[in-house]
Amino acid sequence: MSQSTEAITDDLLRDAVRFHGHLGPFLVLGLKAGLFANKVLGKDYFKTRAIVETEPKPPCSCFIDGVQVATGCTMGKRNIKIKRGKSLSLIIIKDNKIVKMSLKEEVLESLKNMPFREAAEKKALEMIDKPISDLFDINISPLNY
Repeated sequence: MSQSTEAITDDLLRDAVRFHGHLGPFLVLGLKAGLFANKVLGKDYFKTRAIVETEPKPPCSCFIDGVQVATGCTMGKRNIKIKRGKSLSLIIIKDNKIVKMSLKEEVLESLKNMPFREAAEKKALEMIDKPISDLFDINISPLNY
């Protein structure tokens, strides 16, 4: 695995799989997106807020668990909100700065057409080292009130 600041370590991956129940590409995407936001904004379990837009069912909703593990935003702390949508996107807000990430349409379509159990782990492992810019359209800006 790569050793950049948004790298998914073996320990983090193990924790995410334990939390979620299995390894799949949407879990890895959530981890990668959350880690990238941490790199940009700095990780803070209490000051960070997340908004995830996704279909409200697996496999797309598995993204939510990856975001929770990576960022520390949780349903219990109520600093993560889920919006129903057809796309897959993440907004992370901290200290008047916002990171918006949308999964590229071609990535989403390739995953939706994948046989679930047979290919899920293999595809997840392939995605771990993919550059974030190959997977997501990203916008970083100040939060304007």
